[in-house]
Amino acid sequence: MNLEDFKQEFLSFLNEKIQVKEPVNLYKPIEYILEIGGKRLRPILALMVCDLFGEDYKKALDVALAIEVFHNFTLVHDDIMDSAPIRRGKKTVHKKWDENTGILSGDAMLIMAYQCVENYEPNLFKKLMLLFSKTALEVCEGQQWDIDFETRNDVTINEYIKMITNKTSVLIGAAMQMGAMVSNASGKETEVIYNFGLNLGLAFQLQDDYLDTFGNAETFGKQIGGDIIENKKTYLYLKAAEICDENVKKELFTLYNSQDIDGCKVQKVTSIFKDNSIDNLIKNEIQNYTEKAFKYLDDLSISENKKEVLKNFGLGLMKRTI
Repeated sequence: MNLEDFKQEFLSFLNEKIQVKEPVNLYKPIEYILEIGGKRLRPILALMVCDLFGEDYKKALDVALAIEVFHNFTLVHDDIMDSAPIRRGKKTVHKKWDENTGILSGDAMLIMAYQCVENYEPNLFKKLMLLFSKTALEVCEGQQWDIDFETRNDVTINEYIKMITNKTSVLIGAAMQMGAMVSNASGKETEVIYNFGLNLGLAFQLQDDYLDTFGNAETFGKQIGGDIIENKKTYLYLKAAEICDENVKKELFTLYNSQDIDGCKVQKVTSIFKDNSIDNLIKNEIQNYTEKAFKYLDDLSISENKKEVLKNFGLGLMKRTI
């Protein structure tokens, strides 16, 4: 099956399982955020890995749904924390309803995500739950670091990589490891595929950082320059602060400590990034993490053709515009 086939199978399963019931104001926002699209990267990975390790991909549909519901729960709450008006080109949940609804519906999604894993036999259920709980807590840690970094002016690139590892990469790694677990792959192989996903997740998030500043608003589905407006210390900012001369650093520091939210701030910061080739430097870093991920494929016992499937998926992420 190709990726689009996996996506369509997952969407059919999603539509079957996610139903609006009473109270409508709790469940309607859940249906809304899950229906407005997204790449479905994580559930596709769970299904694909299960298939590549020789098991019927349908066995992984429940973990795929768990991962997707959990991921969207984090987005609902993140959007509230970031005061984000748009998600995937549509109003965010707290803007379409209100913040209290966003908080409560998000809480319900977290519980629903755990419920999805209940369908597996006890031994597998325990393994999946241990990984899921560990990952969920790591994502919360990553989100807190992200918030902390907004008011710090001494964030290092290493700290930033640790933050995005927890906030983004661990969930991608977990999606792949869960798919492998469901297929009864060996413990060693599930760890290898986790590390593959972890590094692919870092490349994915760095690409997200790049697109947030240099992407196209219509295809990206989020406000361009949102990270700059929110004073987020992304790789772009941190690399600029590391290599620019003192005058440029002072200007950057002033801009990132400003509450100015008009387009002028975004334009000025973007110009600094371009003038200092930060856009090219982050592209190099995206490639580095992608290649690091590919090295883990050597330790898998699956066929070369199947490794090629994973490699092509990673290369596709590097070139994405959404």
